[in-house]
Amino acid sequence: MTPMKEDYLKIIFELGGSHKKVSNKEISLGLGIAAGSVTEMISKLADEGLVVHEPYAGISLTAKGQKYAAELVRKHRLWETFLVDKLNYNFADVHSEAEVLEHQTSDRLAGALDEFLNHPKHCPHGGVIPSSKGKFPDVSHRLLADANDGETVELERFLDNHELLTYLEELKLRPDDRVKVIRHEPFEGPIVIEKPGSSQEVNVSYKAAHNIFIK
Repeated sequence: MTPMKEDYLKIIFELGGSHKKVSNKEISLGLGIAAGSVTEMISKLADEGLVVHEPYAGISLTAKGQKYAAELVRKHRLWETFLVDKLNYNFADVHSEAEVLEHQTSDRLAGALDEFLNHPKHCPHGGVIPSSKGKFPDVSHRLLADANDGETVELERFLDNHELLTYLEELKLRPDDRVKVIRHEPFEGPIVIEKPGSSQEVNVSYKAAHNIFIK
């Protein structure tokens, strides 16, 4: 399977495609590519029995697609955890390294790494780490972009994207942070937030706000 197909499976998994249908727009925003390219790749994945695409309803993973995606995500996030916790990598800089390592990781090595790390439940950017059997707990699929003005929410997890993580590092935002949504600027402008106890407003871009999950 090509790395691009694997990236699609992982992003659909992250967006909740194991439990619900996700849209072309969500995938497009998550991968930072044109919607037309998404349509073409989804068609290929559907032909391979990895996803189901219902026009005007959305895309979801098949059992085969979910198994493949969970295995990739597990190995990727175990390596991200190792790099941050044991090698002191920066929060935003682990994605590209883990992307390489996941493809060289046998199930046995993944199990040993999981044991060495004392069975972490989440990676550094808040994503769940599936078990060796592909099981994983339910997580929120509500986006920061969908929060109401005046609402205080907790940042649960960020999509695994180097550009996004670098951007959020600059904004000093991390999983588990509590923030208050001040307002949504019009015409796909930023979402303005502030941390409780701080009077300083932070502008989170429209695209980033669609890649941050809250609870």
